[in-house]
Parts: sequence; C-alpha cells; structure tokens
Amino acid sequence: MNIRRIYAIFLRQLYLLRGNIPRFLQIFTWTTVDIILWGFLTKYLSQSGGSGLRFIPILLGAVLLWNFLGQVMQGISMSFMEDSWSRNFLNFFGSPLEISEYITGFVLAGIARSALALIVMILFTTLAFGFSIFIYGSSLALFLGILFLFGITLGIVAMCLLLRFGPSAEWLVWPIPAFISPFVGVLYPLEILPHWMQTIGHFLPPSYVFEGARSIISGNGFSMPTLLFGMGLSFIYLFFAYQLFKRVYRKALRTGLIARYSAETMT
Repeated sequence: MNIRRIYAIFLRQLYLLRGNIPRFLQIFTWTTVDIILWGFLTKYLSQSGGSGLRFIPILLGAVLLWNFLGQVMQGISMSFMEDSWSRNFLNFFGSPLEISEYITGFVLAGIARSALALIVMILFTTLAFGFSIFIYGSSLALFLGILFLFGITLGIVAMCLLLRFGPSAEWLVWPIPAFISPFVGVLYPLEILPHWMQTIGHFLPPSYVFEGARSIISGNGFSMPTLLFGMGLSFIYLFFAYQLFKRVYRKALRTGLIARYSAETMT
C-alpha cells in the first residue's frame, strides 16, 4: 500500500470537515441529544427508583459506548457517501488507487471522527451527569477496541450496499445500528431475550462489551478470555466485510455498473 495515497484520502475528508461547519457539527449533534435524553432519564430513575440499580453508569455508559460505535461506522459510510454524492469515487477507481488504500484512508478518517466524538462525549457526561467512562477500568480498552473494529465492519458493509444498489440505498445504511441493537443487549441483559435472539447476540461482538460493562458495574468483574473472544469475532467480521467489498467492487467493475452509478437502483 502507498502511504501517500492513503494520506490523500484521509486529508480529503479532513478538508471536507474543515471547510463545512454543518458537517463538523453533525458529528456531535445527535450524540449530544442522545446523551442529554438518556442522562436526564437515568438521573430521574436513580432519584425515584428503589431497586438499588446504578442507572447512570448502566444506561448512560451503554449509550455512550453505542454512540461511539455509531460514530466509527458513520466516519466510514459518510466518507463514501460524500464521494458518491459528488460522483468523485469514479475518479478514484479510475486511478492507480487500490481498494485497500481507499478503505484504509476511510478507516483513518473514522478514527479521527470517533476519537473527537468520544472526547466530547466523555467531557459532557462527566461534567453534566458525573459519569466517567473510566469506571470500566482496564477493560475499557478492549470495550473500545471491539466496538471500533465492529464499527469499521458495519461501515464497510454500508459501502457495499451503496456500491451495489446506488446512492438511493442510503436509507438501508442509516438503520443498521438500530437493527443490531436489540440483539446485543445495549440497555438490557441478553438473558431476557428469546432464545433465538440470544443465539444471534452471542455471535455479535458488541454483546460482549455491554454484558461486560454491566457485570463490572455490578461488582462481579468480567472474564478477560470472553472479551478476547469478542475481539476475535470482530476481526473475523472485519475480514469478511473487506472480502465482501472487494467482491462487490469487482462485480460492479466487470458488469459495467460502476460506470452507470447513479441515484437509481443498480440491477
């Protein structure tokens, strides 16, 4: 891979953010709304509930972690959307740029976007609601690593949908995290789900993050091998997502669909 080409892809995304305030603010807008909504809800539950549950770290912490995953995915999928909206990605694919370089540039953009959003979320939850994400201790690094890798996977899958079906498929991209969230137990334990949903959840890496977070907050700790298993699953999904994108790209190239890329559905 050529480092200069990768940096060029990353730099283009940086310039798009720097030159457009709405794009920059979009990184924080919905995340801030989510944190405010769930922050006050958890505060209310803590004040009025008698169950003894620590609602703020259980619910607000889960929302913060889930938003981090969403930011990673959007950092990649939004970058691809920018290229598709401007019809610019055809220029990229007509150059010596390799697929691996193209995706790596988006991953770097996703790292920058998610890191910035995470810093803002941590500061906001700490100052406004007295919650510190560092309550998870040394497991936090694994939590963020699993969510980051799976967020990249979802971002690449979103790129596959957009490349295969055209820009009009973006309506399939936005709900992806919402479709997955019921199966991974973001706000509740997996054990309350029907058996078939639990089975699916055990094959999704984020479920190990949220189960681990709740276990740590309850004082029970969490198995490090279990978290490492979740990390391994994340790498496997990432590998297959990358292979899927290469297959979709080659098919679009071979059939000529890439030259007719438009807002209409590609068939």
